[in-house]
Amino acid sequence: MNATKLEFDPRGRLRKIGVALFSAALGFSITASALAADAVTLRVGDQKGGNRSLLEIAGLAKDLPYKIEWSEFPAAAPILEALNAGALDVGYTGDLSFLTVYAAGAPIKAIGGTRSNPRTQAILVRKDSPINTAADLKGKRLAGTRGGWGQFLINATLEKAGYKTEDAIFAPLGPVDAKIALLAGSIDGWAVWEPYVSYATLKDNARVIADGEGLTPTITFIVASDQAIATKRAAVQDLVQRLNKARLWSLDHLPEYAKNTAELTRLPEDVLLNAYTAQKTSPVVIDTAIVKEVQAASDRATRYGILGKTLDVSKAVDRSFTTAASGTN
Repeated sequence: MNATKLEFDPRGRLRKIGVALFSAALGFSITASALAADAVTLRVGDQKGGNRSLLEIAGLAKDLPYKIEWSEFPAAAPILEALNAGALDVGYTGDLSFLTVYAAGAPIKAIGGTRSNPRTQAILVRKDSPINTAADLKGKRLAGTRGGWGQFLINATLEKAGYKTEDAIFAPLGPVDAKIALLAGSIDGWAVWEPYVSYATLKDNARVIADGEGLTPTITFIVASDQAIATKRAAVQDLVQRLNKARLWSLDHLPEYAKNTAELTRLPEDVLLNAYTAQKTSPVVIDTAIVKEVQAASDRATRYGILGKTLDVSKAVDRSFTTAASGTN
């Protein structure tokens, strides 16, 4: 991963992926009557303005051949905890957070996901900060999420600038506390993701001095419990396909998507539109290339001490939900 630059898929390739993903429905022979006959209920973890609202805004939450029992959580971490405890069937989370919980022995697999532009993971500084480039980060106090992409991005950025990871002071803070600390001047920089990046730059006049391009996969995984994969496969497959279709819909309806999500989350509409436009979040096929890319990031996270042990990423994913039907390797 050090030597290979991670390229963000151009829109044309995304469309090809979308066609492949949704031609999958025929190959799986999922029928509404079969699902209804089993009276399947999927317990799905969500966040406000997340997958439930995306399905509803895109018009894909109607006439489901199974029931969804939605549970709303404040962040991805408790979704993973609930999946690990068997309280949920499906949820979603960033790839590194997923790997952290998987490494601890959670009976879960990544079964689908999306990729966003890696430049939307960024290190921010105040407008009046003397920090202008990553080379200025040595000796500075930098905040981010411990065990997540915040900590990873800080370490990777320091390395890219020719420093050791211990050449800056890491402050483990969540987004809310880090935002307050940055504005108050108690930290020098903040590693975070969208929509926090757009909010900080548009409303707080923060500046981006480094981003995740070439450093982070920037993948959000759809995650399912092993039990749900074994006993509710048809319903889980259908949900993955609907989420992928809804995500492609959002790319063509960004203003509408931002407006509706703003009403749900109380976040400014201009912030969300800026974030969605920058992210270009699109569904991915979990294929050999994705596994290799996440493996490289996982190995690097192990070297940083973010992951406690080396993982075999191929065993952490179930590729059948996206690759088997689309014909990829």
